[in-house]
Amino acid sequence: MADIPFSKSVSARLRDGVFVVVIDNPPVNALSADVRSGLMAALDHVASLDAATAIVLTGAGSTFIGGADIKEFGKPPVEPMLPEVIERIEAFGKPVVAAVNGAALGGGCEVALACHGRIVGEEASFGLPEVKLGIVPGAGGTQRLPRLIGLVAAIDLIGSGRAVKTGEAVALGLADGIATDPVGAAIALAHEFTGKPLRRTGVICVPPAEDPAAVSAAEAKVLAKSRGQSAPAEAIRLVKATGELDLRQGLAEERATFLRLRDSSESAALRHVFFAERAAGKVEGLDKASSRRIQTVAVVGTGLMGSGIAVAALSSGHSVIALEQSQEAAAGGKARIAQTLDKSLRSGRLTADGRDECLARLQTTAEAEDLVKADLVIEAVFDDLTVKTDLFRRLDGIVRADAILATNTSYLNPDAIAAATVDPSRVVGLHFFSPANVMRLVEVVDCAKTAPEVLASALAFVKGLGKLPVVCGVTEGFIGNTIFSAYRREAEFMLEDGALPQEIDAALEAYGFPMGIFAVNDMAGLEIAWARRKRQAATRDPAARYVEIADRLCEAGRLGHKSGRGWYAYPDGKRTIDPEVTAVIEAVRAAKNIASRSFTPAEIMSRLLKAMVDEGTALLADGVAARPGDIDVVMINGYGFPAHRGGPMFAAEQNKDQPHA
Repeated sequence: MADIPFSKSVSARLRDGVFVVVIDNPPVNALSADVRSGLMAALDHVASLDAATAIVLTGAGSTFIGGADIKEFGKPPVEPMLPEVIERIEAFGKPVVAAVNGAALGGGCEVALACHGRIVGEEASFGLPEVKLGIVPGAGGTQRLPRLIGLVAAIDLIGSGRAVKTGEAVALGLADGIATDPVGAAIALAHEFTGKPLRRTGVICVPPAEDPAAVSAAEAKVLAKSRGQSAPAEAIRLVKATGELDLRQGLAEERATFLRLRDSSESAALRHVFFAERAAGKVEGLDKASSRRIQTVAVVGTGLMGSGIAVAALSSGHSVIALEQSQEAAAGGKARIAQTLDKSLRSGRLTADGRDECLARLQTTAEAEDLVKADLVIEAVFDDLTVKTDLFRRLDGIVRADAILATNTSYLNPDAIAAATVDPSRVVGLHFFSPANVMRLVEVVDCAKTAPEVLASALAFVKGLGKLPVVCGVTEGFIGNTIFSAYRREAEFMLEDGALPQEIDAALEAYGFPMGIFAVNDMAGLEIAWARRKRQAATRDPAARYVEIADRLCEAGRLGHKSGRGWYAYPDGKRTIDPEVTAVIEAVRAAKNIASRSFTPAEIMSRLLKAMVDEGTALLADGVAARPGDIDVVMINGYGFPAHRGGPMFAAEQNKDQPHA
């Protein structure tokens, strides 16, 4: 029997008495209007088709249904709406079984929940990530999931937006079984259901009341990570309501909440971030450049940054050659990399076999000649121009002519480093953030002479690591550190003017930052910025305002958390306010005859945001950043700017008339 088309994206074929409905809407089988209408047409057809005893619903390719169609965001709704389709599936008179062949996310997960059974393929996953867009599931997710898996698990999944893979899905009761051929297994399950009362998720009673302490703990865990966002708290409220409301009431409350949040500033900000991240790695005209195959990656230097880069490359399937200055240092580097892989094993991000495979692809060496096999060399050595240029000159005579050379410098000029090579067109900047195996963000620096295919190759490599690349031009500090330096400078101005570190940090944390700027400086170590300030001293404009407070702390041996003292003191590792720091600040004020004044949290945030935006505007004018969204993405993913505020450039645009919002 030939396939029957029900829309451009939905077709079906009768197989063993079961109508197998396939959604084929690349790239992720999103629930477009065409898909929704096709599903309704298929249900209408099967309802009156005696030859079909059941329906199996699946997706083409490697995705089941990837969620809503982002092309429809912000446009007038088109019938049929998703809740209507889902209610039709759940109420259907014949068995409907989902053959979940890949990701079932957002509305895709809600479709699967409405089916009478769910068989998962080995690469399947379920997730309701709506809170990451500042909304809640809007087609029954908050009401059906708790009925299947209980309150505690539903609070975790919906409140955090995390996805679960096959094993956890079956253990939770979200799926009925795993099969290498999910469609075949789903057909068999549909036959089992035929003629029997159907398991309609919406009428299942919520599992018996769980331990209230466990429910409270799950709720507290989600809220602790939400940092002021509304959607996670609203999701928890809706999940808990399933024990008090029937399905109809619960769906009405869910839909009203979804619509209210959808129109909120928080959701607008998170949608902006979503689209900005999609645009960040795109460079006009670069689609015409072919990228080189990168299989073997060399990492020069195996300190914290270098070992993290090596782990990221190993974990994504690359072979890695790690170069150190001596055999002893190489052995130490291997041990650090192995420890990091072991940590991934303990956290569940790697299996034991996966860890062993990574180690089998790792070579540590003190012989630079071993790098001849590398397709890409990333240097992660001390951030000193002489050290890096000497290294690149040396590499020039060792690596293949088609190998790409990348510098991980944070502040130095990569054009100067590239100029030390015979062929600067093969040099690119790859500024990873520490720890490199964990942090998503990588600034991909398009140097003055970087060849298009080298830039394209670097972007493809970073994306292959599962990371978020943002392309930027050359300037000291690139996008992130340039803006960070500007807002740190403004924070230090406020110290001189009358604020205290703990007051500035409290304002930032209340705004949504996970940690204030002075606490961050302590964690990173104050000596790095101190060394940079000393390098710049000779060329600093004597008329420009300069705050010596951080220098005084460093001179006193207060280098941050690792020395037990920085902007704060750390007795027993716990951050505490230190009167000695206050005394240093007051002494500097007095020496400059600055009259101290108080600051409100709103004033503090207004000044810090203005510093970020002014610097961001200059980066855009100079062509270092291509889009305001690129700046927002960098500050969110690299510096803890709260995503639900949309980034500094977005926040400034939204708050033009409300400077203290």
